[in-house]
Amino acid sequence: MPCFGAARKGAVQVIESMRQSLIAQSYYQATAHETPSYPALAGDVSADVVVIGGGFTGLSAALELAEAGYRVVVLEAGRVGSGASGRNGGQICTGFSPGQARLETQMSKDDAAKCFRIAEEAKQLIEARIARHNIDCGLTWGYLHCIPKPSQFDGLQHEAEDYEKLGYPGCTVLSKAELEAKLGSTIYHGAMREPRAGHFHALNYLHGLARAVSKAGGIIHENSNVIALDTGPAPWARTTQGKVTAKFMVIGGNAYLGRTVQALYGRVMPVTSYIITTEPLGEERSRALIRDNEAVADTNFIVDYFRRTQDNRLLFGGRASYSTLEPSDLAAYMKPRMLKVFPQLKDVRIDHAWGGYIAITSNRIPDCGRLSPNVYYAHGYSGQGVALAQMYGKLMSDAIRGAAERFDLLARFRHLPFPGGPIRTPLLTAAMLFYRLRDALS
Repeated sequence: MPCFGAARKGAVQVIESMRQSLIAQSYYQATAHETPSYPALAGDVSADVVVIGGGFTGLSAALELAEAGYRVVVLEAGRVGSGASGRNGGQICTGFSPGQARLETQMSKDDAAKCFRIAEEAKQLIEARIARHNIDCGLTWGYLHCIPKPSQFDGLQHEAEDYEKLGYPGCTVLSKAELEAKLGSTIYHGAMREPRAGHFHALNYLHGLARAVSKAGGIIHENSNVIALDTGPAPWARTTQGKVTAKFMVIGGNAYLGRTVQALYGRVMPVTSYIITTEPLGEERSRALIRDNEAVADTNFIVDYFRRTQDNRLLFGGRASYSTLEPSDLAAYMKPRMLKVFPQLKDVRIDHAWGGYIAITSNRIPDCGRLSPNVYYAHGYSGQGVALAQMYGKLMSDAIRGAAERFDLLARFRHLPFPGGPIRTPLLTAAMLFYRLRDALS
């Protein structure tokens, strides 16, 4: 049956537990521009489209549809940005997490190249929205992919050449000496620099997106957790205070969806990622860390990533975990990782430490599709959702408006479900330990 009732036992409690367990205030919350709040749903309403989730996916779809004249209602369980979209590292990445070769195992090289171009368009979409809606979020282009061992250097050159063939020019390979002229660390052996990947203040951008949705006529309801929904031919979603009946539904809950939609449970796995920011370092000291203000990440399977903020702090993230066990002191847990890269920050205070859930798929390719002809979903961006989630949201809106070709291309990817039941978390925790050991030994 397509109806998932309030008796989907524990769904509400699970989602709320996920939210509350990582409630520490993020740097983004502490430095966000003033933003309006949106009222909770009250009563029964009808709409052309009901959107589940007020993050990058849902708001992107809502904006496109509202601007096209659709009556759109967005239901967000917490505040806009309380999930992964407002708590991530703010890094705007290229392509798909597993790389083009993985895409080419499931479709032709030409079709995989089309997918890459869709991902590239996501970055253009971000830039265009910032300009059009005057969103102050510190968008900065430039990205360094740093290698932990010398044997990976040839791979950087091949990746730059592959990007050139895919129509993404301008990537340059830096030697260890060239990298150390840009980065105040000696632990890496080279890097590839991308000109059209980068970083921004994720929550300020998301708030700007929400304001654009509201200005276009879309209706956003915060604190409106969906406790029951129907994904059949006449979709509806119910909260504790009201119900939205619509012609179409877009599901963008991602890692925070839990068992709300049983058909999607098991298709993604929530993974915890942790981030810290230092006290303000001042212009000179922050420039000594990352001279040209690029976003930076290493090339390990379990990635460390970092960047400067607009107020000259260092933001440092990583240490992903499949386990539900969380460190009692996130700052103490994360600071040694930062000091491995930048030992010169030993004296620096950590001002913010927080975590959040991202959703991964078994093959690290986002999962999207339809649960019925007029119910769409997308999730599982596997660490690259800042750009991809917005593009998937746009493509769902395109499909609702009758242009489904590109959405259907992305929906062709096959995904194995994660194992369920009591073995789900232990198996994935063991897998994470394997990759940590592999990264450490490399």
